[in-house]
Amino acid sequence: MQYRQLGHLGPRVSEIGFGGWALGGQWGAQDDADSIAALNRAIDLGVNFIDTAAGYGDGRSERLIAEVAKQRSEQLFIATKTPPADGPWPPSPYCAWQDRYSANYLRENIEQRLRNLQVERIDLLQLHTWTRVWNDDPQPLLVLRKLREEGKIGMIGISTPEQDQNCVIQLMRDGLVDCVQVIFNLFDQEPAAQLLPVAEETGTGVIVRVALDEGMLTGKFTAEHRFADDDFRQQYFAGDRLPRSVDRVAEIANDMHRFGLQDYSVADLAIKFALSASGVGSVITGIRSAEQAELNAAVSDKPAVPDTLLHLLRRHNWRRGVWYAGK
Repeated sequence: MQYRQLGHLGPRVSEIGFGGWALGGQWGAQDDADSIAALNRAIDLGVNFIDTAAGYGDGRSERLIAEVAKQRSEQLFIATKTPPADGPWPPSPYCAWQDRYSANYLRENIEQRLRNLQVERIDLLQLHTWTRVWNDDPQPLLVLRKLREEGKIGMIGISTPEQDQNCVIQLMRDGLVDCVQVIFNLFDQEPAAQLLPVAEETGTGVIVRVALDEGMLTGKFTAEHRFADDDFRQQYFAGDRLPRSVDRVAEIANDMHRFGLQDYSVADLAIKFALSASGVGSVITGIRSAEQAELNAAVSDKPAVPDTLLHLLRRHNWRRGVWYAGK
């Protein structure tokens, strides 16, 4: 496992991170024993960065991570997320921060995060979404600063809204966030235009999520695949989205084979592409089994992808719009 600095002021974290969403059960049925085995195997392999959220099974993911963390001797860096209070997701341009991220709400929610994780201080607390309308009056981030001064949290971050990832650029330039979590993958390369360069310029830590496009860039799906009713991807890949995506993954695989990368899977290539972006500290990979932990962790020590191939892969940038809201 290779390690990288998370921004100018952050710790050294494993470049392959553990994504804890599936542990909450929204990716289909998930047995807690499998989750615990996955966490332990990932840590055995050198993964020290773990990402979770309040919304992953209403705290279920956090509690499982806490159970494993207290039994391990390794120094882990655990990030979690606080969602906004009830309302539209992502927040609309007409949402007031007072209604979604009030000081009292943030304090109460973060106390719950501390209880679930069984810690006195959260390594990285991320607001789970944001809206550009709050940029000129970013009071929720100032509340997080106070909580940091009180010793409740370490680093402050934002997980970008899918519909407007660039909304965090002003916040990075204003020095209001230590870290941002962004979508960056072979299909969604927009952050390379400005977001990632500004993060590097300002020393803001970068965590990449959705590097495998919710599993599509593993290359394991066919156009006939059907997701379970309790798997959110049933809507994410609704209608003709699945066959269209499968066709594009096949093109990526063709590029890979032309360069003779026999020891690479499409998933390996997708993760390496996300890691290739300057300033990226860690790439979160969703892990729900010990086997997945082994496959994803192994990517870190694979040979570098040739620059000529990385450049060619830029052609797969796909301006498909935002799919998270459903068809």
